[in-house]
Amino acid sequence: MSLPGMLPPGMAGGQQNTGRMSDQEMKMVKAMRYDTPMTPQGAAISSLPVRQQLRQGFRDMYRSSLSSGRNFGLVGAIFSGTECCIEGFRAKNDLYNGVAAGCLTGGALAAKAGPQAAAVGCAGFAAFSAAIDYYMRLPPDETRKPVI
Repeated sequence: MSLPGMLPPGMAGGQQNTGRMSDQEMKMVKAMRYDTPMTPQGAAISSLPVRQQLRQGFRDMYRSSLSSGRNFGLVGAIFSGTECCIEGFRAKNDLYNGVAAGCLTGGALAAKAGPQAAAVGCAGFAAFSAAIDYYMRLPPDETRKPVI
């Protein structure tokens, strides 16, 4: 398996390494969500009967779905709570509430990674909020013909 920017298979630091994956290949495999037959855990799973493989796969998907659902719910709660507070303080219901709430939410979620990440999170979340809010505020006949 050789991708652009990676060494050819079996080449670790320019040295021939037969029968073993390179460090780059191991890092890429470890970054995958589910085990593959190339890892020891994946080899153990692939040796199981199909029914148990499916059970294991569904169990992993269930766990990751719960984790994703919790994270999505947290982001939604932060955003909607912030938007409600801003709307209450401004006493207006317009596009700027969502943009400000998106900026605060994106900045807060990325704050641990530093000020640059917080600024990018603020800008990205604000832009996404503006686009969604703009689309939701279009008249009903305009939503049938979106501008792309």
